Amino acid sequence: MEHPCFILPRTNSSQTRTLSFFLSGFPAWETTQMLSAVPLCSVYLLALLGNLTVLSVIRAEQSLHAPMYLFLAMLAVADLGLSTSTFPTMLRMLWLEAREISFGSCLAQMFFIHSFTDIESAVILAMAFDRYMAICHPLRYSCILTNSATTKICVAIVVRTALVQFPLPILLTRLCFTRVSKLSHPYCLHPDIIKHAGSDTRINSTYGLFVLLSTLGLDLLFVLLSYLLILKTILNIATWRERLKALNTCISHICAVLLFFIPMICLSMMHRFGKDISPQAYAFTANIHFLAPPILNPIVYSVKTKTIRRRILRVLCRRGVRTSRVVIYQ
Repeated sequence: MEHPCFILPRTNSSQTRTLSFFLSGFPAWETTQMLSAVPLCSVYLLALLGNLTVLSVIRAEQSLHAPMYLFLAMLAVADLGLSTSTFPTMLRMLWLEAREISFGSCLAQMFFIHSFTDIESAVILAMAFDRYMAICHPLRYSCILTNSATTKICVAIVVRTALVQFPLPILLTRLCFTRVSKLSHPYCLHPDIIKHAGSDTRINSTYGLFVLLSTLGLDLLFVLLSYLLILKTILNIATWRERLKALNTCISHICAVLLFFIPMICLSMMHRFGKDISPQAYAFTANIHFLAPPILNPIVYSVKTKTIRRRILRVLCRRGVRTSRVVIYQ
């Protein structure tokens, strides 16, 4: 994609060329790139394996075709999309030392990263609503959160994401970039790109802040509200055993909330106000925000969800028995 507003230095001001960015974000790994790519590749494969396992178990187990697990399946899809949007360029940068990315590819990656992030945020909110209904209004749960209603919520999440994210790359095409830009991360993010523009970015910054507040900000607000109401209901339960039992059903979701929102808040604050923060801090916080949830979410839900855990152990035991039989016959 050729950018119409890339300005070269004054000596060549009449010429234009395709705009590109240079990725960074691994300042401490520069001398051991090949070695660093091996654990990163292992982490990516672990994220793929974990989320695909969760999806396959939910699909195969009829008892898991319920709203809570349908939301979990959508969370796994969002995690797959997020990891696939970020890991490949990181591995390409470390293995092939290919740091340059074209303007069009950068915009596409930015769109998918922010879209899957918004989807994950909205799914976490939907799961909070599921927990609220299950604990605060258990008698109305099955009437309100039907599979049909869950499907409509999932469609609404995708539509909302598309509507707010499509203008971001379009608005970036109107900016002028006056030099070859080195980004702060090994992938393209909207706040990072607009920092390198040579023209007025007030519209981009304002719309980016609006998107952040109207999606992730509102989602976090409603998640906190849901848990305040859940906590109020739990404290009204007579016995401690019943309180702990009710709270235990939320542990996995609370872990997902903390894994997603804490690094996100830190990264947003850094981009908005942290002018003197080191590149290492930027890189570390961004990598935790985008890489940790796809890896840890399936582990947390597999450990805490008895049906998923049993199904996985059953499959592993069957494979172990088949392998032992093959060895014995040989």
